[in-house]
Amino acid sequence: MLGTKCYIDGSARDRALDSMESLIENDIGELTVSWGIDIRDDAFIHVTLTGADATAASNLLAETWGEIHASTERTDGEIYIGTLDSWDESGWTLDVGGEYVMIPASELGLGQGSPTQVRDRFGIVQHTPLRFMAGETPRLADSTRDKLYEWTRETGAGRVNVNSATRGEVRATINRAGHADDIVTVDRLGLLEQSVICTEDTDPPGLIASIGSYIRAELKCVLT
Repeated sequence: MLGTKCYIDGSARDRALDSMESLIENDIGELTVSWGIDIRDDAFIHVTLTGADATAASNLLAETWGEIHASTERTDGEIYIGTLDSWDESGWTLDVGGEYVMIPASELGLGQGSPTQVRDRFGIVQHTPLRFMAGETPRLADSTRDKLYEWTRETGAGRVNVNSATRGEVRATINRAGHADDIVTVDRLGLLEQSVICTEDTDPPGLIASIGSYIRAELKCVLT
Protein backbone atom coordinates (compact mmCIF):
# COMPACT_ATOMS: atom_id res chain seq x y z
CA MET A 1 0.00 0.00 0.00
CA LEU A 2 1.48 3.30 -1.11
CA GLY A 3 1.65 6.42 1.04
CA THR A 4 -0.74 8.42 -1.13
CA LYS A 5 -4.52 8.57 -1.51
CA CYS A 6 -7.19 8.92 -4.19
CA TYR A 7 -10.15 10.49 -2.38
CA ILE A 8 -12.06 12.11 -5.26
CA ASP A 9 -15.00 10.73 -7.22
CA GLY A 10 -16.48 10.53 -10.70
CA SER A 11 -14.52 11.46 -13.81
CA ALA A 12 -11.87 13.19 -11.68
CA ARG A 13 -11.17 9.85 -10.02
CA ASP A 14 -10.78 8.17 -13.41
CA ARG A 15 -8.34 10.86 -14.52
CA ALA A 16 -6.37 10.48 -11.30
CA LEU A 17 -6.09 6.72 -11.81
CA ASP A 18 -4.93 7.28 -15.38
CA SER A 19 -2.28 9.64 -14.03
CA MET A 20 -1.23 7.08 -11.41
CA GLU A 21 -0.95 4.43 -14.10
CA SER A 22 1.39 6.68 -16.10
CA LEU A 23 3.50 7.49 -13.04
CA ILE A 24 3.89 3.83 -12.16
CA GLU A 25 4.81 3.10 -15.77
CA ASN A 26 7.55 5.72 -15.49
CA ASP A 27 8.80 4.23 -12.21
CA ILE A 28 8.84 0.51 -13.03
CA GLY A 29 7.91 0.13 -16.70
CA GLU A 30 11.37 -1.10 -17.66
CA LEU A 31 11.25 -3.95 -15.15
CA THR A 32 9.88 -7.44 -15.74
CA VAL A 33 6.71 -6.91 -13.78
CA SER A 34 2.95 -6.57 -14.21
CA TRP A 35 0.79 -4.51 -11.92
CA GLY A 36 -2.76 -3.66 -10.95
CA ILE A 37 -3.99 -0.57 -9.12
CA ASP A 38 -6.79 -0.62 -6.55
CA ILE A 39 -8.20 2.05 -4.27
CA ARG A 40 -8.92 0.74 -0.79
CA ASP A 41 -11.98 1.71 1.23
CA ASP A 42 -9.74 4.13 3.19
CA ALA A 43 -8.71 5.75 -0.15
CA PHE A 44 -5.08 4.61 -0.04
CA ILE A 45 -3.70 3.24 -3.29
CA HIS A 46 -2.70 -0.42 -3.37
CA VAL A 47 -0.54 -1.78 -6.17
CA THR A 48 -0.40 -5.54 -6.81
CA LEU A 49 2.85 -6.65 -8.45
CA THR A 50 3.72 -9.91 -10.17
CA GLY A 51 6.75 -11.02 -12.15
CA ALA A 52 10.46 -11.63 -11.82
CA ASP A 53 11.18 -8.05 -10.74
CA ALA A 54 8.25 -7.67 -8.37
CA THR A 55 10.48 -7.14 -5.33
CA ALA A 56 12.60 -4.52 -7.09
CA ALA A 57 9.46 -2.79 -8.35
CA SER A 58 7.97 -2.77 -4.85
CA ASN A 59 11.13 -1.18 -3.48
CA LEU A 60 11.13 1.50 -6.18
CA LEU A 61 7.50 2.41 -5.57
CA ALA A 62 8.06 2.53 -1.81
CA GLU A 63 11.04 4.83 -2.35
CA THR A 64 9.00 7.15 -4.57
CA TRP A 65 5.67 7.21 -2.73
CA GLY A 66 6.36 5.83 0.72
CA GLU A 67 4.75 2.68 2.07
CA ILE A 68 1.99 2.44 4.66
CA HIS A 69 2.72 0.14 7.60
CA ALA A 70 0.19 -1.13 10.11
CA SER A 71 0.87 -0.53 13.80
CA THR A 72 1.91 -4.18 14.20
CA GLU A 73 4.64 -3.61 11.59
CA ARG A 74 6.03 -0.40 13.05
CA THR A 75 9.12 -0.25 15.26
CA ASP A 76 9.78 2.53 17.75
CA GLY A 77 12.41 4.96 16.48
CA GLU A 78 11.84 4.10 12.80
CA ILE A 79 10.40 6.46 10.19
CA TYR A 80 7.03 5.85 8.53
CA ILE A 81 4.56 7.78 6.40
CA GLY A 82 0.97 8.89 6.84
CA THR A 83 -1.29 11.56 5.36
CA LEU A 84 -2.58 14.60 7.20
CA ASP A 85 -6.15 13.77 8.20
CA SER A 86 -7.12 16.40 10.78
CA TRP A 87 -5.73 18.96 13.21
CA ASP A 88 -6.81 20.68 16.39
CA GLU A 89 -5.24 22.31 19.42
CA SER A 90 -3.80 18.96 20.51
CA GLY A 91 -1.79 18.29 17.35
CA TRP A 92 -1.95 16.78 13.88
CA THR A 93 -3.59 13.44 13.18
CA LEU A 94 -2.13 11.31 10.39
CA ASP A 95 -4.05 8.59 8.57
CA VAL A 96 -1.89 5.48 8.39
CA GLY A 97 -4.06 3.11 6.38
CA GLY A 98 -7.26 3.40 8.38
CA GLU A 99 -5.32 3.73 11.64
CA TYR A 100 -4.56 7.13 13.10
CA VAL A 101 -1.37 8.50 14.62
CA MET A 102 -1.52 11.71 16.66
CA ILE A 103 1.52 13.96 16.50
CA PRO A 104 1.19 16.11 19.65
CA ALA A 105 1.68 19.85 19.33
CA SER A 106 4.90 19.56 21.33
CA GLU A 107 6.33 17.09 18.81
CA LEU A 108 5.69 19.01 15.59
CA GLY A 109 8.99 20.85 15.94
CA LEU A 110 7.93 23.66 13.62
CA GLY A 111 8.15 26.70 15.83
CA GLN A 112 5.67 28.76 17.78
CA GLY A 113 1.91 28.71 17.44
CA SER A 114 -0.97 26.28 17.75
CA PRO A 115 -1.08 23.22 15.45
CA THR A 116 -3.63 25.03 13.28
CA GLN A 117 -1.45 28.14 13.06
CA VAL A 118 1.58 26.00 12.20
CA ARG A 119 -0.36 24.23 9.45
CA ASP A 120 -1.37 27.59 8.01
CA ARG A 121 2.15 29.00 8.21
CA PHE A 122 3.63 26.07 6.32
CA GLY A 123 0.72 25.79 3.91
CA ILE A 124 0.00 22.13 4.54
CA VAL A 125 -3.19 21.03 2.81
CA GLN A 126 -5.22 18.05 4.00
CA HIS A 127 -4.02 14.62 2.81
CA THR A 128 -0.40 15.75 2.32
CA PRO A 129 1.94 12.79 2.92
CA LEU A 130 4.11 13.40 6.00
CA ARG A 131 6.77 11.24 7.62
CA PHE A 132 6.87 10.57 11.35
CA MET A 133 8.99 8.71 13.86
CA ALA A 134 7.09 5.93 15.59
CA GLY A 135 7.17 5.63 19.37
CA GLU A 136 5.12 5.99 22.52
CA THR A 137 4.93 9.69 21.62
CA PRO A 138 5.23 9.97 17.82
CA ARG A 139 6.89 13.03 16.32
CA LEU A 140 7.36 14.50 12.88
CA ALA A 141 10.44 13.11 11.17
CA ASP A 142 13.45 15.39 10.80
CA SER A 143 13.25 15.01 7.01
CA THR A 144 9.69 16.38 7.02
CA ARG A 145 10.57 19.25 9.35
CA ASP A 146 13.58 20.14 7.18
CA LYS A 147 11.52 20.11 3.98
CA LEU A 148 8.86 22.38 5.45
CA TYR A 149 11.42 24.83 6.76
CA GLU A 150 13.13 24.84 3.35
CA TRP A 151 9.85 25.99 1.80
CA THR A 152 9.94 29.17 3.92
CA ARG A 153 13.60 29.90 3.08
CA GLU A 154 13.57 29.48 -0.69
CA THR A 155 14.45 32.24 -3.11
CA GLY A 156 11.26 33.60 -4.61
CA ALA A 157 7.85 34.71 -3.44
CA GLY A 158 6.78 31.37 -1.98
CA ARG A 159 4.47 28.51 -2.85
CA VAL A 160 0.83 27.64 -3.31
CA ASN A 161 -0.10 24.16 -2.11
CA VAL A 162 -3.11 22.38 -3.59
CA ASN A 163 -5.00 19.15 -2.94
CA SER A 164 -7.69 17.21 -4.86
CA ALA A 165 -5.93 17.62 -8.23
CA THR A 166 -3.17 15.89 -10.19
CA ARG A 167 -0.02 17.72 -11.20
CA GLY A 168 -1.24 17.92 -14.78
CA GLU A 169 -4.58 19.39 -13.71
CA VAL A 170 -2.87 22.04 -11.58
CA ARG A 171 -0.60 23.02 -14.47
CA ALA A 172 -3.58 23.21 -16.84
CA THR A 173 -5.51 25.35 -14.35
CA ILE A 174 -2.63 27.79 -13.98
CA ASN A 175 -2.32 28.05 -17.76
CA ARG A 176 -6.08 28.58 -18.14
CA ALA A 177 -5.95 31.40 -15.60
CA GLY A 178 -3.14 33.06 -17.55
CA HIS A 179 -0.39 32.54 -14.98
CA ALA A 180 1.98 30.19 -16.79
CA ASP A 181 4.78 32.77 -16.55
CA ASP A 182 4.17 33.36 -12.84
CA ILE A 183 5.39 29.97 -11.64
CA VAL A 184 8.69 28.11 -11.72
CA THR A 185 7.32 24.56 -11.56
CA VAL A 186 4.83 22.31 -9.79
CA ASP A 187 6.27 19.85 -7.26
CA ARG A 188 4.34 16.63 -6.70
CA LEU A 189 3.78 15.92 -2.98
CA GLY A 190 1.35 13.04 -3.54
CA LEU A 191 -0.94 11.87 -6.32
CA LEU A 192 -3.47 14.64 -5.54
CA GLU A 193 -1.33 17.06 -3.52
CA GLN A 194 0.86 19.56 -5.38
CA SER A 195 3.14 22.46 -4.49
CA VAL A 196 3.34 25.36 -6.96
CA ILE A 197 6.63 27.25 -6.76
CA CYS A 198 6.06 30.92 -7.56
CA THR A 199 8.48 33.32 -9.24
CA GLU A 200 9.92 36.24 -7.31
CA ASP A 201 7.38 38.64 -8.83
CA THR A 202 4.33 36.48 -8.08
CA ASP A 203 2.07 37.11 -5.10
CA PRO A 204 0.98 33.67 -3.79
CA PRO A 205 -2.29 34.94 -2.21
CA GLY A 206 -3.05 36.68 -5.50
CA LEU A 207 -2.41 33.45 -7.40
CA ILE A 208 -4.82 31.64 -5.11
CA ALA A 209 -7.47 34.29 -5.74
CA SER A 210 -6.97 33.95 -9.48
CA ILE A 211 -7.03 30.16 -9.81
CA GLY A 212 -9.46 29.42 -7.00
CA SER A 213 -12.50 29.72 -9.25
CA TYR A 214 -11.07 27.14 -11.66
CA ILE A 215 -10.33 24.36 -9.22
CA ARG A 216 -12.26 22.70 -6.38
CA ALA A 217 -9.49 22.23 -3.89
CA GLU A 218 -7.93 23.45 -0.68
CA LEU A 219 -5.26 26.02 -1.50
CA LYS A 220 -2.79 27.40 1.02
CA CYS A 221 0.18 29.75 0.78
CA VAL A 222 3.77 29.38 1.92
CA LEU A 223 5.42 32.81 2.07
CA THR A 224 9.19 33.34 2.05
